[in-house]
Amino acid sequence: MDAIDLSLVELLRGNARLSYAELARQVGLSAPAVHERVAKLEAGGVIRAYRAEIEPEAVGLGVTALIGIIEDSGADTDDVLEAFRAIPEIESCYFMAGVESFLLKARVTTIAELERLIVRLNRTPGVASTRTGIALSTKWENRPQPVTPPSA
Repeated sequence: MDAIDLSLVELLRGNARLSYAELARQVGLSAPAVHERVAKLEAGGVIRAYRAEIEPEAVGLGVTALIGIIEDSGADTDDVLEAFRAIPEIESCYFMAGVESFLLKARVTTIAELERLIVRLNRTPGVASTRTGIALSTKWENRPQPVTPPSA
């Protein structure tokens, strides 16, 4: 990735709806050249997706929980991950160092729904136990970090 690619990534992270013409204007290239570069960034996996960022409470997802998962010692991690992936309430899944194997971010409508989710997680083969924290409010999330070129 060169400086122009990094600029394109930064611009798209700020507003993924920018037109190729506007991106071209901001980086000093033609729109077709920008289109080609963005296509290469997508094909190379640098740009993975474009999404609409929503206000969770506006769509009824007023409860955010962070759930630590301790795996059974004999668990098949791939099977556990497959089970988590099938649960739509789980928004993010992180593989962790330390006692907990995974940290899940889940969004649900009510505390009762969170309780059902935790029971479901505890019944998942390969899960030894869970530890849950409930977010009282979200001050910020998904804040883009500055993009820097990869080290050679």
